[in-house]
Amino acid sequence: MKKLFIGVVLVFFGTSIFAQTANDYLEVSRGVLKTEKKAAIAEAMQLSDTESQAFWPLYNEYNEKMYVINTDLFNTIQDYSKHYENMTDTKALELWANAEKVELELFKLKKTYFKKFLKILPPTKTVRYFQAENKIKALVDAELALEIPLFEEMK
Repeated sequence: MKKLFIGVVLVFFGTSIFAQTANDYLEVSRGVLKTEKKAAIAEAMQLSDTESQAFWPLYNEYNEKMYVINTDLFNTIQDYSKHYENMTDTKALELWANAEKVELELFKLKKTYFKKFLKILPPTKTVRYFQAENKIKALVDAELALEIPLFEEMK
């Protein structure tokens, strides 16, 4: 997990989420994070060979779906950055609704895949996996929180 934290920090260090090449940067960041995350998950899970054969395909499937949802989040952040200087109440509410939609989609995905992982892993390992996912998400969210400024009150 420590290696992943270093990877997350390096991915975000020195480059703002509001950079002009944000889409290129996002893809590079995602590639680094994907590799670091998979290594951290492997270390945390300590799967047997039998468990690994069932786990990794489901892990990949789950992460592909998370990728789509996280792209929606990134698009919302990009929309926020475009309107930051001239934010309106209407746009603020739209952005909030988009962020809520992403959170709801992530929750539904976790709920669905928790059940799928329970079919291939014991409950303790399933919970451990989702704990690891939650810790990784918390690291990424913390970096985003540092990069994304709060709304300014319009005068």
